[in-house]
Amino acid sequence: MTFSSWTLKDSKQAQLCIMRNTMACWICWQCQEGCVPAVFLALKNCCLMPENLQKNWLREFYQVVHAHKPHFMALHCQEFGGKNYEASMSHVDKFVKELLSSDAMKDYNRARVYLDENYKSQEHFTALGSFYFLHESLKNIYQFDFKAKKYKKVTGKEIYSDTLESTPMLEKEKFPQDYFPECKWSRKGFIRTRWCITDCAFDLVNIHLFHDASNLIAWETSPSVYSGIRHKALGYVLDRIIDQRFEKVSYFVFGDFNFRLDAKAVVETLCAKATMQTIRAADTNEVVKLIFRESDNDRKVMLQLEKKLFDYFNQDVFRDNNGTALLEFDRELSVFKDRLYELDISFPPSYPYSEDSSQGRQYMNTRCPAWCDRILMSHSAKELILKSENDEKIVIYDHIGPNVCMGDHKEKDAYEVRRFSVKPHCSQEGRQHTEICNPNSCIDKSSPECHIFRLLIVHYASASGLCSRDASHTSLSCMFM
Repeated sequence: MTFSSWTLKDSKQAQLCIMRNTMACWICWQCQEGCVPAVFLALKNCCLMPENLQKNWLREFYQVVHAHKPHFMALHCQEFGGKNYEASMSHVDKFVKELLSSDAMKDYNRARVYLDENYKSQEHFTALGSFYFLHESLKNIYQFDFKAKKYKKVTGKEIYSDTLESTPMLEKEKFPQDYFPECKWSRKGFIRTRWCITDCAFDLVNIHLFHDASNLIAWETSPSVYSGIRHKALGYVLDRIIDQRFEKVSYFVFGDFNFRLDAKAVVETLCAKATMQTIRAADTNEVVKLIFRESDNDRKVMLQLEKKLFDYFNQDVFRDNNGTALLEFDRELSVFKDRLYELDISFPPSYPYSEDSSQGRQYMNTRCPAWCDRILMSHSAKELILKSENDEKIVIYDHIGPNVCMGDHKEKDAYEVRRFSVKPHCSQEGRQHTEICNPNSCIDKSSPECHIFRLLIVHYASASGLCSRDASHTSLSCMFM
């Protein structure tokens, strides 16, 4: 679960905070004092959590809402309902009702909720969910109708949960089965929505990519076969959102990318002076375990590696200096550097944190810790939030609630608030084209025709998060712009 939020420290700086297992992002287009529409986008991987963890998550979420009072909030969810989704959908309904009816959300008089709950449709089911909440003070906001190819003004509260394939206000796709043949029924895919506020249009993409099915297979090659699968899937998503069917706009892609460190390179570095013992299955001769021992020091075991075991003797290496020594092995995003931008990472790996409420900073020994949960954006979106390279020096990319147990994912993000002028009242209902205005196009910066727009993106990743008994994939991160 990932949740991100921005904290406005002064007129020039906003802090992106990531609460354990949730990621969020704030974006500001600001050009007039006193007018601050705020948009909050949230994403979470949310199988059913134990009730105490769900309460923790909601408490932290509401605290962010209360502290920053965003005008627009978007919460993206993955693994909604958990692995045992048939039995968990009632918990999903309870969670949705809580969000829509809580006192903390009473000022949000418009909402759109899209839940892919049709688990009987193996061809289409993604277990993704997207929530959007609009503050009563936000007057002009429009959502794109992908079928009619025009914007429609957002009014009232609406929930869509049956067949999202026929819902024109979003695009949803499940990745083809041959992308990940090891899994007989993968639920990985993406949901895309498009929004327009004061003539500024942007896409929000909820994404869930493929995991590493086996530590042993991931260790075999550099990069791993799983990295190649994620590369193919992410490339497919990016191609879809910039193809010729619709006008190109800035976009934010945030969710559970399942990005992993280069396992082979990590093991070779951590166990450079170790000897390796290979254990094979008696009946198949298949490698089932690798044991790395120190050459001296009584041949102390440094690392044990199995399909779902990554037991390294010293977890401090992943926490010291926020694990930055391992960033050189975080390589999966590099192939997309011409298409995607991410702020510098200065926080510990977001996965897999312990689900034990007494061990908020401890990693589980199932996987090599990695930065799975991320907030990425197009380069044009970067221009909306960063005027120059110097702006990054005062940007904070971090996490909140570091000692709160909410699952196995944790993420962190932060951006500086930048001034950005937009023309008002251009995005009229039914309009087919929307252009992002040049900051210089608003001649009188003190004019009421210039508006401040703040966006918060939140991602909650939980392989077994909010709506499942297994809360192993729950992290809260936030990014504020």
